[in-house]
Amino acid sequence: MLEALVCPVTGETLSYDAEASELVSKKAKLAFPIRGGIPVMLVDEARELD
Repeated sequence: MLEALVCPVTGETLSYDAEASELVSKKAKLAFPIRGGIPVMLVDEARELD
């Protein structure tokens, strides 16, 4: 399933952070949460990365 998801900002592939339960876009420097097994791909819900 991860292969089908892309960053809504950059269109690039995402990496999965199992420890944080997030999908990470390195290029956009955003981490999208996974809640109840469902990825929340909204920019407003994403956490900014340093």
